Amino acid sequence: MRTFGILSLCGLTIFLGACGSGSPAVDKVAIEKSVQAVEAGMVKAAAAKDVAAFVSNYAPDAVMMTPGEPAMRGQDAIKAGLTGMFADPAMKLDFASDKVDVADSGDLAVTSGAYTLAVTDPVAKKPVADKGGYVTVFRKQKDGAWKVTLDIATSEVPPVAPPAPKAEKKAAPAKKKGKKR
Repeated sequence: MRTFGILSLCGLTIFLGACGSGSPAVDKVAIEKSVQAVEAGMVKAAAAKDVAAFVSNYAPDAVMMTPGEPAMRGQDAIKAGLTGMFADPAMKLDFASDKVDVADSGDLAVTSGAYTLAVTDPVAKKPVADKGGYVTVFRKQKDGAWKVTLDIATSEVPPVAPPAPKAEKKAAPAKKKGKKR
C-alpha cells in the first residue's frame, strides 16, 4: 500500500508539473517563419532603397557592426550610417538566412546566412562587389513584433591594399671636389 501511495504521489507531481507550468509551448517553427519574414521585408526595403523602412526593423537600442566601420549604436546611428549607402545608385543588397535558432524561451532568435552587396567605391568611383556572412539577433518586442538587436556582417573580400609608398628619387652621387693627380 505504501508503494502505491508513493507512486501515486510521484505520478501526481509529474502531472501537475507538466500541466501547471502556465507557459504555453513555444512554437519555434512559427517564430522561425516570422523572423525570416522580417528579413525578407528588409531585403525588399533595401531593393527599394528605403532606408527608413529598412531601419524600422531594428530595436531602438540595436547595434550594427559592418566591416571597416565603427559599430553603429541605436536606430538613429544605424540610419545615419546607412543613408549614404542607400542613396548610392549602384547599391544592391541581398541576404538570406540559412539557419535560424530560436531560444527555448521564445523571446530571442538568431539568424545566420550569406549576403552580397554592390556599392560604388568612393575613391575609384567604380562599382565594387562584396560578399560575406552575417549573424543577426532578433528580440521579440512587447507588441509581439520581432526586431533586430544585434547585426554583425563579416566580409569574405580582402580589404584593398593601401597604395604603395612613392619611391624617393635618389640624388646622383655628388662628385668629389679635389685635386686631380
